[in-house]
Amino acid sequence: MIGMDFVSFVTLLVLSAIVSFVLHYLAKYRVNEGFDGFLGKVLVGWIGGWLGSPVLGYWPENVTLGAVYLVPALLGSGAAVFGLVLSLKTVSQIAARISAPPVGREAERPRVRPEAA
Repeated sequence: MIGMDFVSFVTLLVLSAIVSFVLHYLAKYRVNEGFDGFLGKVLVGWIGGWLGSPVLGYWPENVTLGAVYLVPALLGSGAAVFGLVLSLKTVSQIAARISAPPVGREAERPRVRPEAA
């Protein structure tokens, strides 16, 4: 599927746009608001759909469009978009915890540096 034809390219583009639309606008599962966040999901979804068949297999044989097996492409696209958003949310939460000032008992306790040996 490295040298794909135009029909396969457009099929993957439409599948990734559908998955991205559902996750971005209907489920509101997103990191970036707006259209640029949606386009980022379409790009990642296209790559996930492209990798879907080689990773998940070529099945069912009667549900294809061009050289694209639709079920593995949909699953790969959804997994890629979901994984990207989950990873970015996790990283942003970790970054927020690191940069946030201490609260409560943590703020009252003086910080002690370990002595050099």
